[in-house]
Amino acid sequence: MDNHRLTVLLANEQEDWHRTVRGLLEPQGVRTVSVRSGREALEAVQRDEIHAAVLDTGMPQLGGMQVVKLFGQTEKAPPSILLADHLTDQLMHEALQLKVFSVLSKPVDFNLLLDSLARLVKRRYKDRWPSQLNQ
Repeated sequence: MDNHRLTVLLANEQEDWHRTVRGLLEPQGVRTVSVRSGREALEAVQRDEIHAAVLDTGMPQLGGMQVVKLFGQTEKAPPSILLADHLTDQLMHEALQLKVFSVLSKPVDFNLLLDSLARLVKRRYKDRWPSQLNQ
């Protein structure tokens, strides 16, 4: 039996970033799935039950925005938070059209990331951990 309350996909090239975010989330009972590319993110969503995705728009080949577009073509599309180097009007408009939950500026303020994840759980899962929904 998995005793994690939430599974978050982390898609970013930087190992230090993964280590920091895992260190913040896992003590709270949140399972993290770390990937380094957009292709790996797509595979993880097909393979695992992912409740939320944090995606870097600057990954090579398939950036976070392209991954969100491809998520939209699957039944298992998790709500997503994008991390971007530059928050342009075009990026924000496209993210809004794709129903991205939140877009955060890099370097990431980890308090804002945690707040965004908390708001995502509150809104998407009606303030209950996804693992509690089938109980």
